[in-house]
Amino acid sequence: MIDPSTTNDSPASQHLRGEETQSISPELNLASGLYVVATPIGNLRDITLRALDVLRNADMILAEDTRQTRKLLSAYDIKTPLSAYHDHNAAKRVPGIVKDIEEGGAIALVSDAGTPLVSDPGFKLVRGCAAVGLDIFPLPGASAVLAGLVKSGLPSDRFMFAGFLPPKSAARKTTLESVINVKATLIFFETGPRITASLADMAQVLGTREVVLTRELTKRYEEVRRGSFEALILSCEQNPPKGELVVLVGPPEGDDIWPEATVITALEALIGEMGLKRASTEVAEQSGWAKRDVYQLALSLK
Repeated sequence: MIDPSTTNDSPASQHLRGEETQSISPELNLASGLYVVATPIGNLRDITLRALDVLRNADMILAEDTRQTRKLLSAYDIKTPLSAYHDHNAAKRVPGIVKDIEEGGAIALVSDAGTPLVSDPGFKLVRGCAAVGLDIFPLPGASAVLAGLVKSGLPSDRFMFAGFLPPKSAARKTTLESVINVKATLIFFETGPRITASLADMAQVLGTREVVLTRELTKRYEEVRRGSFEALILSCEQNPPKGELVVLVGPPEGDDIWPEATVITALEALIGEMGLKRASTEVAEQSGWAKRDVYQLALSLK
């Protein structure tokens, strides 16, 4: 067990953790910064005490959908001012929010459900704050990605979250081809109306895999379906699922070394997102290639 008195955390982190034995801290003097707060994905009781403290004492809460977040705030009698922050206004809002924090504001960021920055525009605000050296405090909590992984029973030692797949089949197949040889459980978000078509494209591109569909996680009608692509396509045709789903696809079998063309495809998909060095390390671990060889290949591509 870590003794808090021996840590080198920032004063804000120490202050927020300093009242561990109290269930509620009604008045906290939060340090200025951006507080990235995970909120429940369904069950409103899946909220941490620290998250409630921050939401109650922040100067403002930024929410992807204020109507959705207001339900959570009402359940816990939180009256902090609420403001909309989403994909359509992010570019305009980031400079003003950064200025508010620079002037001493404590701003909380939440998504509709789960952990902000996972398939939502929160990363733009975090990058804006990081660029000028502002403090960013992550408050961990509920996550549909991790809840789905835990429920699935698929290998969890290595997993890759790939977000929502493109809505069009051609683009969807291109995305799937870029992860075909990733030796990890793949995790996607998908919607009920598109799930059958997505599963069909996955079957064509990824081949035989273990597959798990989860929906309504943490809610009364939580559901899981397990099987092959073919079995789940039939299940979805006979009993179409509603809402959003977490789709988990098991890793490919075998330990074959990737051909050069596959290594190049993977590098091209990852370099823009991760940078040359990190992409090379990731591809080397997955492909069976030596790290120096992958790095040299990445340099030639650049």
